[in-house]
Amino acid sequence: MRRIVSVGAVMAMTCVLPAAGPAAASTSACTHHWSGPQVCIRLDGRNEWNRVTAIWANPPGSAKTRNVWLTLDGKRLGRAETARRVGKTLSYTWSAFDTGTDTKVCVQFAKINRVACDTTKYSGVPGSV
Repeated sequence: MRRIVSVGAVMAMTCVLPAAGPAAASTSACTHHWSGPQVCIRLDGRNEWNRVTAIWANPPGSAKTRNVWLTLDGKRLGRAETARRVGKTLSYTWSAFDTGTDTKVCVQFAKINRVACDTTKYSGVPGSV
């Protein structure tokens, strides 16, 4: 019985103790509609440095490319980029850049009225992608 309690205590501590070092943050968000296009955004990075990926999860089979825009706090950033088919999705990834923290980052594909957004967070741990 003592052995079972000891193993249980070790397992519980493993779940509570933090990992050796912080990993880069990664978040994602998708539009949630029962039908039609599903658009997602993924942020990979830490604090103000993020790589942003736009994903159209269920494009028609005929769609091979589509323009996609990135906005930060409602302001369109740069020009449209070309998302390309990767398997069953269309996607485009912007290289890591200073998105700022507490910034609402959104992606929108051309000819689709759905927009996927996520907000950057400050983790308190310095670092970049």
